Amino acid sequence: QVQLVESGGGLVQAGGSPRLSCAASGSISSINSMAWYRQAPGKQRELVATITSGGIENYADSVKGRFTISRDNAKNTVNLQMNSLKPEDTAVYYCHSILRTMGAGGWYSYWGQGTQVTVSS
Repeated sequence: QVQLVESGGGLVQAGGSPRLSCAASGSISSINSMAWYRQAPGKQRELVATITSGGIENYADSVKGRFTISRDNAKNTVNLQMNSLKPEDTAVYYCHSILRTMGAGGWYSYWGQGTQVTVSS
């Protein structure tokens, strides 16, 4: 069973710079894309940032210039460095990955359970 586990969330002050991390574990043979999503109370889940297997990054307009996504292929992890946090960044942040497991021929989508980030003013 593949698992994605997020860490690094919590209560932070506006303007803070926390770093989220997501570790993938299980019988993984290949990881294609990895991404971060977030969902604020009463809002739809939205894409925050993506990174391809080759390291190409894309960001939502709301976080461009403030957030940086990165990955460590040797450790099967993806990180999200968040800078200059605003109250509107408050949300549950979810890790997502498209990967292939050992013994399976196709690519499949996996989600983490999420980590809460609360930004106080």
